[in-house]
Amino acid sequence: MPQKIIGLIGGMSWESSLEYYRIINQRVRERLGGVSSARCLMWSFDFAEIEALQHAGDWDGATREMIEAARSLERGGASFLVICTNTMHKMADEVQRAVGIPLLHIADPTARRIKEAGLRRVGLLGTAFTMEQDFYKGRLQREHGLQVLTPDAQGRQTVHRIIYEELVQGRVRPESREAYRHVMRALAAQGAEAIILGCTEIMLLVGQQDSPVPVFDTTTLHAVAAADLALD
Repeated sequence: MPQKIIGLIGGMSWESSLEYYRIINQRVRERLGGVSSARCLMWSFDFAEIEALQHAGDWDGATREMIEAARSLERGGASFLVICTNTMHKMADEVQRAVGIPLLHIADPTARRIKEAGLRRVGLLGTAFTMEQDFYKGRLQREHGLQVLTPDAQGRQTVHRIIYEELVQGRVRPESREAYRHVMRALAAQGAEAIILGCTEIMLLVGQQDSPVPVFDTTTLHAVAAADLALD
């Protein structure tokens, strides 16, 4: 059976979309061997336009953009969709209703791996939208039975600022890594058994070596799940 075609909604930012492309193709080559690579299509946004909509609170406008991208990928032959960002899963349900192909939600493979590890109480890092609104935390809680902790107000501000002022621009600074380490230590002290890297750029800054508890990187878990879905 040929591979399914992965429809990637990317460019939010391209720094993390690059990682999706790399991880998906590495996974396909790992499973099939030789010079195999993934069959995929990518719609890549100009993130400046999406970021402006986010911070203006124009989620209806952002939803329209996402739906058009999803429909374009469906018309292009995609078998299923992958939104290559956590924050834009805010409109995942609307995108799914607008197309006739499945959407692989980023929270689901992450939650499955956490539960397989026997963990339930998790700390969540991400944009302020992801940490403070219900669309992501709620899915983890209601559909997967996880208890979700987020940083305090200052910690959330720090995490959000570093994402938008540095990581989406490809800037990785040692002092920002230390700031994230401090936030992760604080979450662990509150009882978090694991940390979710709930923004697809965070893996560019910190990893398991920076956390006192297990780290679950949504970028890697989502990309691997997409490759496996395309092959299985």
